[in-house]
Formats: sequence, structure tokens, C-alpha cells
Amino acid sequence: MSKLAFIGLGVMGFPMAGHLVTRGGHDVTVYNRSRAKAEAWIAKHKGRFAETPAKAVEGAEIAFSCVGDDPDLREVTVGPNGAFQKMARGAVFVDHTTASAKVARELAVEARKRGFEFLDAPVSGGQAGAENGQLTVMVGGDAAAFERAQPVISHFAKATTLMGASGAGQLTKMVNQICIAGLVQALSEGLNFARKAGLDAKLVLDVISKGAAQSWQMENRGKTMVDDKFDFGFAVDWMRKDLRICAETAKENGAPLPVTQIVAGYYDEISKMGGARWDTSSLIRRLRRT
Repeated sequence: MSKLAFIGLGVMGFPMAGHLVTRGGHDVTVYNRSRAKAEAWIAKHKGRFAETPAKAVEGAEIAFSCVGDDPDLREVTVGPNGAFQKMARGAVFVDHTTASAKVARELAVEARKRGFEFLDAPVSGGQAGAENGQLTVMVGGDAAAFERAQPVISHFAKATTLMGASGAGQLTKMVNQICIAGLVQALSEGLNFARKAGLDAKLVLDVISKGAAQSWQMENRGKTMVDDKFDFGFAVDWMRKDLRICAETAKENGAPLPVTQIVAGYYDEISKMGGARWDTSSLIRRLRRT
């Protein structure tokens, strides 16, 4: 049993932290901006609640975070009450936020100055993956720190891979989001075409999912898209944030993202339609307006 800390109990962090207790049997202290969410987690999983990220990580061998964006991550790490103020020398800080590679590199440098390691470790698999402990984790950072953290991460992950130096995990997650954006738009267009053509869209899905068009999005979101259900999964505004990070990074490395930029604009439209919290597969609703 290890002494752990988990910062950020959103739709992803809540079940991820829970698996550290239920599957790993670890001693976990949690922090969340909303105390009510932390109290709900403690009622379900025991453990302890800390008033600040700094207090949460006191004595922790490994600390985890899963927050919203670069500013949130900086606040809970290097802010006045941030975790970096109290991280033990030799400990490991694992961040599961989807953030920029730039902030990951900054925090890795700062962590080493303070005598511990920082791993950027964004995840893929959505809310269902977090709840089922079946996430895919892509990691950037020190190999020895990764070897220490990987067995603990495995309590909520089906695959955890070291992608390279600090920032490599975030860059890999950007590739993931770029691919998803194009896939969801193509699936939306295909299903809308099926509807316009008078086909049974669910029967179409059953057939083409057995061929070359098959994808995770088709298997997990196709039929709910046909049913116009978007009240689960990864929210539109989170994808907008992720694609913004992709676009900013592409400007730096010179990679053209023509389709991704178009789809990012479509997500902006969905958000303005009132879909900020709809699942990302809601792209099809743009097409249904015509």
C-alpha cells in the first residue's frame, strides 16, 4: 500500500481516484475545488480530504492531478497553495490533465529543481474508460519515475506507455484529438447521408462496422448519434479547448491542420447552439439543421 494524493475530482478524476482505493488498496488523500464533490468521494471510498493541494500531497509517494487547462494546472501545482510547495523529495507527480506540452515541460523543470519528478500523462477513453478502469495513458518524462508510477496508474488504465521526454505525453494526446475530430465529423456526415438517402442508419452501422470503416467512435457513439442522444461522454467545450491547444502547437511546429481547423469551427457552432456540455458526437446536429 502506498500513500497517494489525487487533485481534481471531475468526471474523470472521481472514478480514477476511486480505483486507487478499490483496486489498489492505497491510502488516498484528495483535493477538489468543490468541497461537496470531495465529501461525496470520501463517503464512497473513505480516504481523506485536504483543504489545499499542498496539504493533500504531504507525505505522498505519488501524487496525481486531473484538472481543466493550463491555468488550472499551474494553480494546483506552483500556485501559493499548490502541491509543489509540499511535495516530498524523491516523490513523483503524475498529471492526467489534457494540457499543453509547454506547461508540461515547465513543470518538469520546476519539479526537478525541487527534488521530485513530474510526468505528463493525459488519458484517452472518456468517462466510461475512467469508470471502468480502462483508460489509455500516454506519458512523457523520466523513465525511472515512469517505472515507479506505472503499476499504480494501471489500477485505472488498460495501457500505459512512455512516449518520450517531458511533453511527449501531451503531444501524443494532441494526435489523438486531431484524429478523433476528423473521425467524428466523417461519421456525422455518413450517418446524415444515410438518413437523407432513406436508409436504416442503425442497420447501416451494423454492416459497415464489420468493414474498413470501423472505429471506436462508430462502435460507441454511432447508434446514440442516430438516436440524437448526447448527454454523456466527453463534452464539446473540452474538445474545443483541446483543439485550441493542437492549433497553437501546430503553429509552432509547422504542421498543417486544415481539417482539424474546420472541425474546431464546427464545435464552436455547436457550443453556440447550447451544446457546450453535449458529447462531442453532437457534431451531427449541425447537419440535421438542413
